[in-house]
Formats: sequence, C-alpha cells, structure tokens
Amino acid sequence: MIDEILFTRAVSVAEAIERRLQATTKSIDAALYRLNSLRLAQALENAVLHGMSVRLVLDHHKYMGTFATRAILAGRRIPFRLSRGRKGQWSKMHHKFVILDGETVLTGSYNWTIESEEQNYENMFVIRDPSVVLPYAQEFEELWAASAPVGEQ
Repeated sequence: MIDEILFTRAVSVAEAIERRLQATTKSIDAALYRLNSLRLAQALENAVLHGMSVRLVLDHHKYMGTFATRAILAGRRIPFRLSRGRKGQWSKMHHKFVILDGETVLTGSYNWTIESEEQNYENMFVIRDPSVVLPYAQEFEELWAASAPVGEQ
C-alpha cells in the first residue's frame, strides 16, 4: 500500500526526504543513481553521527563523472559503494530508492539532486507495506554485496 505520493510540482521532495531521514532511528539503506544535494547528503551524515547504520550504493559512472557528488561525499562518514548495471562496465545502477528502518521505502523518479528539486517534474512514493519493503531490502542487499568501495572497482 502506498502511504503517500509526492510531486515536485506541489511540494519540496527534498524537505520530505529530510524529515523522514531525521525521524529514522535504526537504519538507512539507499540505492541512488545520482546525488548532488548537499542538503540530503548532510541529512545522511547526521544520521551516521547519531549512530544509525547508513549504507549508500551509487552508480559508478555518475559518481566518477560528477565532481559535485565526489566533493559532497569527500571527508564524510557515509559508507558508500559504487555499482554498475547488469551488463557491466557501460550499464547503469539506475535505482532511486531508500529503505528506512527496514519498514518504509521511498522510491520514484526523484534523484537526490538540485535539478530534481528545483527544475524537473519528479515524483516519490512513500510505501510502508512489508510485502513491498522486503523485495527492496533484498535488492539492496544484493547490490551492496556486488558493489565495491571507491578505488576497488
């Protein structure tokens, strides 16, 4: 069951994500194609500093090709790995989802970027149905296991 549907046309999706990250108490697992939002990276860092388990999987090519992403994550304590798509070197890890406390999934077209927040028409679903959350959690675990930290690619 979908709890909420958000559209950038009507609300700040970054603000909604940030609120949910702040309300999280145990864990944050995110698979993100793009990340250049300082605001959302800081929210992840704050979660780490408050003792939460945070894991982030990013697309290898977008990370390597986006100075802003590398700069935002440099020196932060956010554990992250890089992944490619199913066909290897030139394919994409194109997911855009986060699992909060193993109970809630945020997913949709929304990339964690300034462009998604300020320029694009984007959407995000908030889902709390265990029958939906479980496959996302399994997908994340497989991505995490198959991905590698920066420099080990």
